[in-house]
Amino acid sequence: MNILGNFRDLKSDMIGKGWCIDSFVFKYNQQEYIVLVKLYMKDEKIPEFALLKLEFLKRNNITDKLITPANVVKLLIDAKTLRTYFGIPYGTNPGDAIQSFYQTLSKFIPKKVSTGKTSDLEVAMVASLSESDRDDPNKIYCYSVKRNPEKSSGGYGERSPYNDNKARILRPTLYEELKNEIHVSFRFSADPNKHEEDSTILYNWSQNISK
Repeated sequence: MNILGNFRDLKSDMIGKGWCIDSFVFKYNQQEYIVLVKLYMKDEKIPEFALLKLEFLKRNNITDKLITPANVVKLLIDAKTLRTYFGIPYGTNPGDAIQSFYQTLSKFIPKKVSTGKTSDLEVAMVASLSESDRDDPNKIYCYSVKRNPEKSSGGYGERSPYNDNKARILRPTLYEELKNEIHVSFRFSADPNKHEEDSTILYNWSQNISK
C-alpha cells in the first residue's frame, strides 16, 4: 500500500517546476514539524529504494531535526529512531502505532509545490539550501551576480540547483530577470549592509558583460 503516495506526485511537480526543495507543515502528537522535501542530485548517492530525502525539524526548535530517505511506502529509517524522534507510543501492537503515524503524515503531504509559504518555512528552506551548497546559512543578502568560471571541458559552469532555488525564494523578482542565464550564480552575504536592490545588481551585471 502506497500510503505516502503523494510524495511521487510532489516529486514530479518539483521536477517540472524546477524546484529541488519544497516544504510543508506536519502535526503529530501536538507537535508541529517543518518538513523539507529534497530531491537527490545527480552527484549524490541515492539509498536503495529512496524516492526523496526528508528533513523533519521541530517547529519550535528547528535544531532538533531528523534526516531520512523516504519513498511512497515508508521512511527508510529504523523503527527505534522513528519512534524516539516522533514519540510514537509503544502498544500491544507496535506496527499499528507506526502505521497510524504514517496515516497521519499522509494527510499533510501536498501533491504540488505550494506558493506563499510562511516565513519560518522559507527560512528553513534557505538554510538547508545553503548547507547543501556548502555555504554559510547566514548569507541571505544578495549583492551581485557573477558568471561561473569556465570548465576545463569548455563552456561555463551552470549555477547549482541550490543557488537557483535560494535566489528564487529570497529574490524572486531578480530571479525572474536572470533565471534563463543558467551560467550565472547569485552572490549572497551575511552582512545586511551589503544588500543591493535589483536595479543596482542588474545594472552592474550589464556593465560587466559589456566589457
